[in-house]
Amino acid sequence: MPIAAEIDRKPILIVLHQERSSAGRVGQILMQKGFSLDIRRPALGDELPPTLEHHGGTIIFGGPMSANDEEDFVRREIDWLSVPLRENKPYLGICLGAQMLARNLGGKVAPHHEGMTEIGWYPLVATDAGRALMDWPDMVYHFHREGFDLPAGAELLATGETYPNQAFRYGENAWGIQFHGELTRAMMHRWVVHGAHRFEMPGAQIGKAHLDGRMQHDGPLRTWMENFLDLIFLQAGVRKAA
Repeated sequence: MPIAAEIDRKPILIVLHQERSSAGRVGQILMQKGFSLDIRRPALGDELPPTLEHHGGTIIFGGPMSANDEEDFVRREIDWLSVPLRENKPYLGICLGAQMLARNLGGKVAPHHEGMTEIGWYPLVATDAGRALMDWPDMVYHFHREGFDLPAGAELLATGETYPNQAFRYGENAWGIQFHGELTRAMMHRWVVHGAHRFEMPGAQIGKAHLDGRMQHDGPLRTWMENFLDLIFLQAGVRKAA
């Protein structure tokens, strides 16, 4: 990708939902690729910009809240997603961020009809459209108890058994994934400790399975995450430069 070196790497807007939340491995990969991070926490009072003219794109991460919550910051984030959509700027929604994108596009977010969760490592199957873009990992890490409908006009990229909508693309530059590729080892240890009360939910795995699964499955997930960020942020820049 020779032209990539010529791309103007404007800061990536990072939206987090808790005081101690981190962009984790995603932030590390972006900085290694030459991007700086503009981190904002609307739940703690930070404003989101009225335009992304000065940003290279946006990532909204996950959180313990629901995209159906009536808190003001949740509603504002969902409505604000019209900015990257209107300006055709790269957007990635991870877990809650994907559910917010689905809601902005008219899709529904809801628990599984039998109350099942995905908390731990679960199989992922790329669709034909997904495989045409890149190679996908066979197992991915989850920590959620709600899923989303595929919005009208969106293209399904990957699916799963319990929650069929795992990754999608809308238009040229909007992407959503239900699973987590951003966790460092330290982050996963924190999630396992602070989220242990969720391991008794239907379908959830015990904490040891989270950590053992990381030893087996995290390498391919990390490689995929790096390639996916290239696809979203660098290749978008190449298309624009071309």
